[in-house]
This record gives sequence, C-alpha cells and structure tokens, in this order.
Amino acid sequence: MQSGVSGESIFMDRIKLPSLVHYELILQVLERQATVAADRDPIVRERVQQLIVTLRKALSQHKLLEDVCRHQKMEVEHVWALNSVVGRNEVTTRD
Repeated sequence: MQSGVSGESIFMDRIKLPSLVHYELILQVLERQATVAADRDPIVRERVQQLIVTLRKALSQHKLLEDVCRHQKMEVEHVWALNSVVGRNEVTTRD
C-alpha cells in the first residue's frame, strides 16, 4: 500500500483482481499448443482464434479497470489463487 506525505494511506479502498499473468498463461497455451493442434480442423481453428481474441479483449479490459481503480484511489491487489490466505472476515476456498 502506498503512503502519503503524512504516512497515511493514499488509497481509500482495495479491490482484489486476478493477476495479469493468468491471462498470459492461457493465451500462451492457446497460441502455442491449441492453435497447432487445431490447424487440421477449420471449425476448431476458428473457435480457438475467437477464444484468443476474446481473452485479449478481457486482458485489455482488465488493464483499463486497474487504471480506473488506481485513478479512483483504489488499491489493486492481485490474487494468485483461490486458496490464498485472505483477510480476516473472508472465506477461503480450498481444493
């Protein structure tokens, strides 16, 4: 969390969002592996390409959301897994 000149937090609220690396991992699997396997079937290849485009749009929207949150003085906390340690009053999900 960032601090202002007087040592107090400049962020009013916090929002938890997935880490951007999650999008990148899925995109790499689709682009490097699924696309190659789907080359033999034009219908599957088209669906994989549509999914890649959709995920790229989602990644772009996620980055815009982070920018808006920071502009609104909301701290963005990246979540890496559902079973991560969370705040006091939140429920954790375990596999």
